[in-house]
Amino acid sequence: MKRFLPDRFTQLLICTVLLATLLPATGRFEEFMHVASNVAISLLFFLHGAKLSREAALSGLKQPRLHLLTLASTFILFPLLGLALKAAVPDLLTPQLWMGVLFVCTLSSTVQSSIGFTSIARGNVPAAICGATASNLLGILVTPLLVTLLLHRHHEGSGLSQVLSILLQLLLPFVLGNLLRPWIGAWINRHKVIVNVVDRGGILLSVYAAFSAAVAQGIWHLFPPTQLALLVLVNAVLLGAVLLITTYGARALKMPRGDEIVLVFCGSKKSLASGIPIASVLFAGSGAAVVLLPIMLFHQMQLMLCAVLARRYAEQQERSEQGGAADADADTGAAPAGAGR
Repeated sequence: MKRFLPDRFTQLLICTVLLATLLPATGRFEEFMHVASNVAISLLFFLHGAKLSREAALSGLKQPRLHLLTLASTFILFPLLGLALKAAVPDLLTPQLWMGVLFVCTLSSTVQSSIGFTSIARGNVPAAICGATASNLLGILVTPLLVTLLLHRHHEGSGLSQVLSILLQLLLPFVLGNLLRPWIGAWINRHKVIVNVVDRGGILLSVYAAFSAAVAQGIWHLFPPTQLALLVLVNAVLLGAVLLITTYGARALKMPRGDEIVLVFCGSKKSLASGIPIASVLFAGSGAAVVLLPIMLFHQMQLMLCAVLARRYAEQQERSEQGGAADADADTGAAPAGAGR
């Protein structure tokens, strides 16, 4: 049953949303939280850069087709499916929630869960490390561009100012962190607990700041329970479609089983860790909270469904190995009988 329950981080996110709902930041405290959130986001991307292994990123040159297909699923297939869903049933969700769904479609893949599920499913783990890393690196630039194309955010402010915000708040710390990796990489590897606390703490801070601003503008009155239920349905259709396309697409291309697993798990994930900071930069005030609802729901749904799929892949591999061992034993047992004839 644990696989169907929210993971610990999702539980913390839910608690943070409840805290912002009951005790939102107001006045000077709100201003302080806004500044603290921006600083936390920059620090978060600095750590992401420091943790990035250049060797892992460069190893992708060994399997260009696999990684191109994974990136295409993440940054092309998802947006196309999101646009198709919105065009097919435009009145199913409010415009704000559709904006959040399309924002989910622009995000990069996860790193930890993609690698973890690939390992459980006995897939190509080195390729998963490379694919997820490359997706996160490209997402810093590709996601804002896709948001501009899909959501027309350039009509709501200066496109140049948004690009500069991304460069200064996200990309610059990321690059600095990666440049300093030779000196601080070992320390980060030794203190993973501290790094994870800072990493997740920054995300929770951003969520609290965004939802505090949204609560002040009555966000929960805008989205009744029926809308949230329909949002879950849309997320489920989106996730299910990508999983089916990547699975049967890999088999149609006759990809090895290990590479199929990489495409399925890396190509179907969307990163909450990257999505929340980027949303805080691209969507000011209450707008960030609106687009965070779909990604928070999608995050938990992808974990639950992929946990089931990973175990199914592992069980299939175990049965295959047991069948192969049984055939080998049968051949070994038949050899003496043949030799005596």
